[in-house]
Amino acid sequence: MTTQYNHGRSFTGTMIFFLFAAVVGAAALALFLHRATAGRMGDIAALVSGRSVSIGASVPTIVDKIQRLNRLETVVYSLDTVVEGSRANPLLPDVLTGDRILLVVHGQSIAGVDLGQLKPEDVRIEGRAIHVSLPASQIFVTTLDNQKTKVYQRSTGLLVPADPNLETQVRAKAQDQLQQAALSDGILDTARKNARATVTTLLSSLGFDRVDVN
Repeated sequence: MTTQYNHGRSFTGTMIFFLFAAVVGAAALALFLHRATAGRMGDIAALVSGRSVSIGASVPTIVDKIQRLNRLETVVYSLDTVVEGSRANPLLPDVLTGDRILLVVHGQSIAGVDLGQLKPEDVRIEGRAIHVSLPASQIFVTTLDNQKTKVYQRSTGLLVPADPNLETQVRAKAQDQLQQAALSDGILDTARKNARATVTTLLSSLGFDRVDVN
């Protein structure tokens, strides 16, 4: 009695199974490498594929994109206050020669970062990471709203006319006080923080995974 074993059919089936598994595995790996382009998965994909992943942007290109934001205004500080100014004669009483004005003032200071001052050495690219050092924040302008700034009270002595220059000087004083108040309240720190957020969003949209803006 002779027993026969069908080794050929068994071997062929095994080969077909392994070939099918290899094709499915290769397709899954290709799909993973194609889609894993960011974050930790992107790093793993780069390691598996044996290729480093980098952003196709040079430092001059990045500097140009940031500089296009120009004078980035990020904070508007508004203030309402009352400012006083006066003229006095050291020899005569105010009722005769004095001049006094009370001004109700409304104005604003605008601060931000002049990104036009950004230089190539302020930008460093390392693969998918970018480091940017912004120029210092600054107050661009401080102005009074002439429609909302009014003379609240004006009194002059019996012997003198109202000094036409007094209101101008008080307005200038009010503008200085407004700017100092904005500085005391941290307008420059806030302007820098907001500028960092804006530039970080811009760079992230360009494909960088790690963005460091300071």
